[in-house]
Amino acid sequence: MLKPEVQHFIISHINDDINKILLGKSPFPGISTRELVQQIDGKKRIEKKLPNWFNTPGIYFPQKLNIEQSSSELTAAYKSKLIQGDSLIDLTGGFGVDVTYFSKYAGQVYHIEQNEELSNIAAHNSKILGISNIEFIKANSIEFLQEAKDNFSTLYVDPARRIESQKVFLLKDTLPDVVSNLPLFLSKAERVIIKTSPLFDIQSGLRELAHVSEIHVVSIKNDCKELLWVIDRNFEGEPIIIASCLNQDTEERFSFKLSEEKDLPQAETAAPEQYLYEPDVALLKAGGFKSIGSRFELKKLNPNTHLYTSESFSNKFPGKVFRIREVAMYKEWIKARQRKKANIVSRNFPLSPDQIKKKHKLTDGGDDFLFFCTGNKNQLLVIDAQKVTQ
Repeated sequence: MLKPEVQHFIISHINDDINKILLGKSPFPGISTRELVQQIDGKKRIEKKLPNWFNTPGIYFPQKLNIEQSSSELTAAYKSKLIQGDSLIDLTGGFGVDVTYFSKYAGQVYHIEQNEELSNIAAHNSKILGISNIEFIKANSIEFLQEAKDNFSTLYVDPARRIESQKVFLLKDTLPDVVSNLPLFLSKAERVIIKTSPLFDIQSGLRELAHVSEIHVVSIKNDCKELLWVIDRNFEGEPIIIASCLNQDTEERFSFKLSEEKDLPQAETAAPEQYLYEPDVALLKAGGFKSIGSRFELKKLNPNTHLYTSESFSNKFPGKVFRIREVAMYKEWIKARQRKKANIVSRNFPLSPDQIKKKHKLTDGGDDFLFFCTGNKNQLLVIDAQKVTQ
């Protein structure tokens, strides 16, 4: 599969219909069409997610599910800055993206993976990428950890959140069970980092886990990707919640504590002013709704409408900022509306964006934004706005 002629075939067919390729015959003896398609499909899937892997010749790709479950380079790079000490063990090594970035900051990294084929693939790719400080071990991670004589500075685990095709919503139900195994983890490492789906409830996780020092809510281009639980062996106290909004070349952070959020008064509500602020999804997941308004001196349109407004421009807001052009009552907008194309946003409104587009025959796209929301007097509003480049 790694011969130059096979690799050339994969690259030259990267944009072809893989279903059509499946119907054809493999041009290479000993390599099936299905194997070729796995490599073509795998390479295509990681083009934006893992550009270094995409641009490196000789990378071998596992099954689609393993690629889908792997971190992106952006989130892996972010996590690598959370580790401490010189040794790290990854209990759920998988395709090996996270350990590749961990290896930049830790002198010795251990990749534990019980799937032998996946372990071999990760080891091969690591060699191709020129990394020499990762040890690949084929083992059950819990059994390996129980028998390990050495301790580690940081332990990382990304437990499976789908067991026998069923999604699980409690940390104790993941595989491995990070709740019952947390004492074992902390006996072997001073710091434990647990990656979970952003769908996991923060309050529920705090009830299940001890010694949580930080919770990182990570988004990429306004798409929430990961929830990271940083657990320190000797930490006692209230964790800090950090919403991190990542783009290719930028990173914006917003941090707060739940007690601070609770003690703040409700944000002042107001009719839309000159500017409209839409928080990044990481902030919305983190739940610092009052903290956002207080920190940036903003007013809310409605206690349950997570949109903010101000008369003067607030710089460095972690999200999108818009200049308001026109505000109309929803019923009046229906009568007078002229736009046929706009980006539709629905916040605390009876209709979803798709329902709005269908009902009012609107085409999505362009530079114009229409916000359908509930205002400070519980009235249904339509706000015509234009995005501000910060």
